[in-house]
Amino acid sequence: MRSKRWPLLGATIVAACLATTPLTPAAASPTPVPSDSTPPSVIDSLERDLGLSEQQVITRLANEQRAAATEAALTSSLGTAFGGAWLNGDASKLLVATTDPATTAAIEAKGAQPVLVSRTLAQLTAVKDQIDRASDQAKAGASLWYIDVTTNSVVIVAGQQAAGDALAAASGVDRNAVRVTVSSEQPQTFINIIGGAPYYIGSSRCSVGFAITRGTTPGFVSAGHCRVAANTTNPTGTFQGYSFPGNDYSWVAAPGNTATPYVRGSGGANVTVRGSTAAGVGSSICRSGSTTGWHCGTVQQLNATVRYAQGTVTGLTRTNVCAEPGDSGGPFISGSQAQGVTSGGSGNCSSGGTTYFQPVNEILSTYGLTLRTG
Repeated sequence: MRSKRWPLLGATIVAACLATTPLTPAAASPTPVPSDSTPPSVIDSLERDLGLSEQQVITRLANEQRAAATEAALTSSLGTAFGGAWLNGDASKLLVATTDPATTAAIEAKGAQPVLVSRTLAQLTAVKDQIDRASDQAKAGASLWYIDVTTNSVVIVAGQQAAGDALAAASGVDRNAVRVTVSSEQPQTFINIIGGAPYYIGSSRCSVGFAITRGTTPGFVSAGHCRVAANTTNPTGTFQGYSFPGNDYSWVAAPGNTATPYVRGSGGANVTVRGSTAAGVGSSICRSGSTTGWHCGTVQQLNATVRYAQGTVTGLTRTNVCAEPGDSGGPFISGSQAQGVTSGGSGNCSSGGTTYFQPVNEILSTYGLTLRTG
């Protein structure tokens, strides 16, 4: 097989109860049984988190399945009068909102409970869309806003009443359709930064190297050539520094996420990073990446200079560990010691290959970063 040499930037990605009576009596069996499509782990989790028995979970799931079919049918038949639908606390009854009193009989015929309201779901959606279009300045004091079909209104959640009122006023919405709730709730993303996990830059994919902090800001190090595609990443982050060619390293600030001392290891098990003592020639070394996962080999040479099509990179470490596109930026680790981030190489993980990494200590020193260790 002809060998080729490449930086490992990823290719473009082509585009993710307590009920004892049924909602529709005629359709129910006396004792609901588990659906073949419901994994036992789901039933176990619902028992634990909702405080239910196994039979109560099975009954609830059966009611929810019937409710979904009923709601779909009524959404279509009610048309513009539809005001939304919701289950009661134990999922034994489906409530359906309507603005047209003449439709209540049809709702009851489906085994649901009609609720007369003044606004349709379409009207509530239009109010929320109007708030969505408000300026960032107007939104600054609010945490979130949503349609609450149970109260036939749009709810703005803010730290202070005045901030919620100001957003409603700036949006120009019908104030009667909006409720402001004062809460300290501040939503944030829940992403653990783990070496070897994927991240996306535009339509391309790379791999997280190691979690770091700079001051109190969490983030991660990766390959510099990953920055070439765009400045922002998904999960949410922003490249703060990068070098390529010449070097091949970068660091991404990812506020609101959690920097962990972990690298994805064999079988998805996490390996804890303890430090960054450099390994010498002949040392065993392993690599984690979002394309090929966990692969190991040995350090072949230090301080190698590699000429990529995009330019020359110096100071790389050469290994006989394989890698493939999308593994770029992923971590190299020897035992528990962080070694570097994947740069490029030749071959693949089917026939074997050679891969180079940028030593991590140089990246940490250049940008004043602190490696997250456990």
